Parts: sequence; structure tokens; C-alpha cells
Amino acid sequence: QVQLVESGGGLVQAGGSLRLSCAASGRTFSSYAMGWFRQAPGKERDAVSAITSSGGSTYYADSVKGRFTISRDNAKNTVYLQINSLKPEDTAVYYCAATTSLGPSSWYQYWRYITWGQGTQVTVSS
Repeated sequence: QVQLVESGGGLVQAGGSLRLSCAASGRTFSSYAMGWFRQAPGKERDAVSAITSSGGSTYYADSVKGRFTISRDNAKNTVYLQINSLKPEDTAVYYCAATTSLGPSSWYQYWRYITWGQGTQVTVSS
């Protein structure tokens, strides 16, 4: 089963940018759809974005559309989340996760994801 490690988080001022990376181990990365979730202190985990195994389709939460971009490089076994125009409300631990399949009505359902990374902290100051 694939293993995931996130990186790229940090402290940034509002309006700044970050690129999060999720590196996968194993030889079957290209068969997995990938998602990004985030969890702020005291709140539940929320879906942020997802991408199909081939990269042909992407999905975004309304709160991040136009600011976040998900992409993947299957040759490097890595999925990315480019975050622009950061807001204080983006502060959270960001997790990547893998699933066997997803679509327009299921990408945000956390229980469909079978493998999770350890998370990376994103903190946005005012």
C-alpha cells in the first residue's frame, strides 16, 4: 500500500503563497486518485481539493477556488497543492490522502481515502 509524506508548510503573511508537496512511496502511485484535506484547531477535517489518477480531472472546495491549484507528477510519485493569496482562515494542518477512485460527488468524502500522510502545518498571519 502507498505511503505518503507531506512537506512545504510554514508560517506566511496574508497574501503570500506556499506550495505543498506530497511524496508517495511504492510503485502503484499512478493508480491512485489523490486528495488534500485540512483541519483547523477545534474543527473537523474539511476537503480542500482532489485529482484523478491520470490528472485529467480536478476538484476544489468553494472556499479555495481561484486560489489553490492541485497537480501531480506521476513520474515523480508526487502530488502538489499550490496555495496563493493566503488568508488567515487557511491556517490548518494540511493532509494528503490516496483513494482508488473519486468523482464529482465523492471526492470530498474522507472515508473513501485509504491512506493518509502525517500532515504539514500552514499558519497565515494577519
